[in-house]
Amino acid sequence: MDIMPPLLPAHLLQSDAAAIEAARDLAHSVRREAARRDRERTLPWAELERFTASGLGGIRIPKAYGGPGLSFVTLAEVFAILSAADPSFGQIPQSQFGILAVFEDAGSETQKRRIFGSVLAGWRIGNAGPERGSKHTLDVKTRISAHADGAFRLNGEKFYSTGALFAHWVTVKAIDDDGHQVLAFVRRGATGLRIIDDWSGFGQRTTASGTVILEDVRVEAEDIVAFGVLAEKPGLQGPTSQLIQAAIDAGIARGAIEDTIDFVRHRSRPWVDAGVDAASREPFVIAEIGRLKIESHAADALLLEAARTLDAIAGEPVDADSAARASIAVAEAKAQSTEIALLASEKLFELAGSRATLAEWNLDRHWRNARTHTVHDPVRWKYHAIGDYYLNGTRPARHSWI
Repeated sequence: MDIMPPLLPAHLLQSDAAAIEAARDLAHSVRREAARRDRERTLPWAELERFTASGLGGIRIPKAYGGPGLSFVTLAEVFAILSAADPSFGQIPQSQFGILAVFEDAGSETQKRRIFGSVLAGWRIGNAGPERGSKHTLDVKTRISAHADGAFRLNGEKFYSTGALFAHWVTVKAIDDDGHQVLAFVRRGATGLRIIDDWSGFGQRTTASGTVILEDVRVEAEDIVAFGVLAEKPGLQGPTSQLIQAAIDAGIARGAIEDTIDFVRHRSRPWVDAGVDAASREPFVIAEIGRLKIESHAADALLLEAARTLDAIAGEPVDADSAARASIAVAEAKAQSTEIALLASEKLFELAGSRATLAEWNLDRHWRNARTHTVHDPVRWKYHAIGDYYLNGTRPARHSWI
C-alpha cells in the first residue's frame, strides 16, 4: 500500500499576472539544483510541494467551482517557464491539467465539485493510463469490474505513470464490464495500489514515470468517469494536453539556448581561425545564436497563438469544426517546439565547444530531455495532421496525442 503524501494548504491565485509571477519565482529555485537532480535521479519533492502551495496546480479550475479560471495563454506560459528551469519538473503536473480538462467535459456536477475542490485544497492528480505490451497507446488491458457490494475492483499494471508517485489522486484508465473505457480515481493509500519508481529513461529522469500495479483495488462508483465518451464528442481535452506538451518543449529550447549563451560568454574559446579574442565574437557562432533565437521565438509565437485559439473556443459551445481548429493550432505549435528543442539542445555542443561535453556541467541533459519528451507524440504525425487538414479538410482524430 502506498502512503498518501502530506496535504498542505494551496494559495488561490486570482489573476494571470499573479500566476506568471508565481511561476517565475518557483522557476528561480527549481533551476538551482536541476543539473544535480538529473545527475543523481533525485526526485523534486520539495519543489513540487512549493508548486502546489503556490496555487499553480489549480489555475484552470473554473470560477464556478471556486477556481480562478485563468487563461490557456497563462497555462502555456507557466509550463514553458517551469520547463526552461527543469523540464522533468515541468512534466510532473501535466497530467493533472489533462485530467481536469477531462472532468470539464465528462464529469458530473457532483464529481466536478469534489475533485476541483480537492485540487484547490492541495491535492495533486497523477496519471496511470498507458501500458507496456499493448498494441498502441490507446489499447488498454486494465479491467474494472462491478462487485456485489456496489463498489468496483481494479486490476492491471500501468507504465509511463507521470505524476502518480507524487499524487493524492491516481487516475487509472480501465475497461469496464461492458467494454467501455472509464477513468477511475484512486486515493493514495488504497489497498492493492503500488507505485514503483522504476523509470530508467535517459531523459526526463526525475519524473518518476514508472510502474503502477493495481491488485483488486476498491473504487467507489462516484469515483468513475465515462472517459470513452470523449472520443465521441468534440472537446478541448486533447488540445489542452498537447498545448502543455508543446509548452514543455518550448521551455526545453529556452533553457538550452540560455545555457549555450552563458557557456559561450564565460567558458568557450574562439576557434583558432576566427581572429577574435572571445568566442562570443566569433561570427559563425553569433549567426547560429541568432538562428536559434528566431526559431525559439517562432515556437513561442505559435504556442501563444494556439493558446489564444483555445481561449476563444472555450468561451463558446465546442463543435467538430472548432475542436479541429484547436487541435491543428496546437499541432503547429507542437511541431515547431519539437524541432527547436532538438536543434537547440544539439547545437549547444557545436557552439560551446568540447569543454561543454564534460560531465561536470551535465549539459547533455537538455538533449536527453528533448529527445525523450518529444517521442511521446511523434512530430511526423503532427505534420501529417496539419497537411491533411489544410489540403483535404480532414479533421484530426480526437485523443490526448493530437
